[in-house]
Amino acid sequence: MAKKSIFAVWISLISNVVLTALKIVTGLVFNSKVLVADGIHNAGDVVATIAALTSALVARKPADEDHPYGHGKAEAIASGLVSIILIMAALLMVYKSIESFFSPPAAASWISLIAALISLIWKQALYMYCIRIGKAENSRSLIATAYDHIADVYASAAAVIGIAVSLIGDKYHIAYTEYGDSAAGIIVSYLVIRLGYKMGREAIDILMDKNVTNEQLQQLTSIIYSVPNVKRVDSIRARELGNAIIVDVKVSVPNQLTVKEGHDVSREVKQSIMRRMKHVGDVMVHLNPWYADGEEE
Repeated sequence: MAKKSIFAVWISLISNVVLTALKIVTGLVFNSKVLVADGIHNAGDVVATIAALTSALVARKPADEDHPYGHGKAEAIASGLVSIILIMAALLMVYKSIESFFSPPAAASWISLIAALISLIWKQALYMYCIRIGKAENSRSLIATAYDHIADVYASAAAVIGIAVSLIGDKYHIAYTEYGDSAAGIIVSYLVIRLGYKMGREAIDILMDKNVTNEQLQQLTSIIYSVPNVKRVDSIRARELGNAIIVDVKVSVPNQLTVKEGHDVSREVKQSIMRRMKHVGDVMVHLNPWYADGEEE
């Protein structure tokens, strides 16, 4: 992970600590159930961000004797951990929201609304910042952190809507509006659970060495065929390893080529792919003989 990505994770960590304190303290002082639940969600984010930062530092370590392929999958592990934390936090939000239906509603507070609005704006800015750097650096853990921020935006939006509904209900004496924050908390929890599930599936796919997308495979095939003396692509597969893609390809070249000429073709295939596809970290090329008359050994 690049220095920009690590800096972004540090910004996320500090922000989550500050927002956690802001929400929980404000929620406890003004008895706002949804704000306390959102603060607990943020506390989970602190753990998730620490995991992302740790994995980023591990992923930067070069390959060694025990890990010849490097440490890139540490980011996928952290992404999976973030997904678990998201789901657990969302389930806690559901519990707290349902619990509040059976308790006397607290009077809505403008200060609670302001705290929720600050969180909403702050988290939206963090999401845009982290997703831009995460995609530019192809950092799985930073992208997961960005998704965590957008989940917080949903949670803060629910808090804003719920508290606002309660304030309006208090002013105009509208029945049941004091439970608006609880209802909104349940709805947003579903969105957070769905997001956590998606992130978890992606992390599992990486850890299980799932092939890259069909579009990427087609792009790789097109690049390989553009190399002179490549007559056929016999097989191709590629997988993500941290922020890099590892490609394994078997190609057929004219059988009369010398060892050096075959090596030159292999090198050109590798260099062409790495030159035209930014996130490819390594390419393994295996050569097979190709016969003009169609004869195969």
